[in-house]
Amino acid sequence: MTHIVGIDEAGRGPLAGPVAVGGVRVRPEFNKKFFKGIKDSKQLSAEERELWFALAQEGKKNGELDFAVALISEKVIDKKGIAYAIRLGIKRVLKSLRISETESQIFLDGGIKAPQEFKHQLTVIKGDEKVPVISLASICAKVIRDRKMVKLSKKYPEYDFDLHKGYGTLIHREAIKKYGPIELHRMSFLTNLT
Repeated sequence: MTHIVGIDEAGRGPLAGPVAVGGVRVRPEFNKKFFKGIKDSKQLSAEERELWFALAQEGKKNGELDFAVALISEKVIDKKGIAYAIRLGIKRVLKSLRISETESQIFLDGGIKAPQEFKHQLTVIKGDEKVPVISLASICAKVIRDRKMVKLSKKYPEYDFDLHKGYGTLIHREAIKKYGPIELHRMSFLTNLT
């Protein structure tokens, strides 16, 4: 195998904003010590995620690893569904990382799969906790998505996207009731609210 790849998504469940798919590519001889102390992005604080993301950027700059994140819009999610959006994100990430269909071992989290032409793929339940390269992919996806939502909160301050990142918190649901949904909202996810 020329590369080991980890793939995970962030933002499957929010009521607003894109879904993010992250992929990390390392060589088999990659120094495993790099991953010491890594966890699934959901078990890390925002500061810890930013720190890991900075390490990933450093690793990319030094040519030790590569990563990519694809953001698939709420419009695609509404039109084609969340499963389709995640599959599209996986395709874009694999393309961006120039992953070989036959010479790369791909590890994916939970219920997600790479296109079937990728011969060596393994979906690992709780992979973001068990496989460090998936953990880093989940962190990259979450950091990029969160940054996007913080940026969008400046454009739509009344929705507080910087606080809840589009998830269906009480603050967010109250804002939707008060101001109505905007183009950032996944209308297909709001059926019980509106």
